[in-house]
Amino acid sequence: MAPRIDQSRNLLTNLILIFPLLIVYQLGVLLTYPLLNGADFVTVLLFGKLGFTQPQYLMFVLVVTVGFLIAVVSLRRRHQPFQPRIIVPIVLESTIYALTMGSLIVLLMTKVFGINPRLAAGIEHEGILARVVMSLGAGVYEELVFRLGLLGGIAALCQKVLRWGRWPSGAIALVISSFLFSAAHHVPPYGDPLRMDVFTFRVLAGMFFGALFWMRGLAVAVYTHAFYDVYVLLFQ
Repeated sequence: MAPRIDQSRNLLTNLILIFPLLIVYQLGVLLTYPLLNGADFVTVLLFGKLGFTQPQYLMFVLVVTVGFLIAVVSLRRRHQPFQPRIIVPIVLESTIYALTMGSLIVLLMTKVFGINPRLAAGIEHEGILARVVMSLGAGVYEELVFRLGLLGGIAALCQKVLRWGRWPSGAIALVISSFLFSAAHHVPPYGDPLRMDVFTFRVLAGMFFGALFWMRGLAVAVYTHAFYDVYVLLFQ
């Protein structure tokens, strides 16, 4: 068990596990655009601000793929370890979290807050393809932005600048990033109208994903988030 835990938190392992979901999402948005994940600032910039055509966008995806391969080679030369045998255990672990905690979250939504799970996702009227693509986008982009970027960044700031311990820093970062995670889902033009029950639910969901990121690493949080969204949007 110990080797898998160590491997699941190193940079090379996380890159290799997350990248397939990123590419599937980036190609999938060609079929769902203008529907995008709210945290996907990159694609919004390319299509909305820079006016990319589909061929230009595919070239961008190719450049990203080449950059990923270069990063993998560079990390390997720095002797970052990667064991392919941990992929299946991590995916299975994420699936278990998504199904068990996902069921509890759905129960909380329906019985306590009275929220339709699909309504909380904001794409309840979309087709199956759009739901799957947006689920992958949520798993990748929202975890990169709110967990890796905000939670990790705030925690690092508290530790290095304020000299707080790891767990107090993580707790403060978890609360702040979870509130921002929820608030981002209500920002126009893709956001939902503000409702306190939906806002509160998303804060709690953000804390769940943030705790996973803090204790199990980015890849587990990404896959759990993506699988949870697929579970809710397709089977609830």
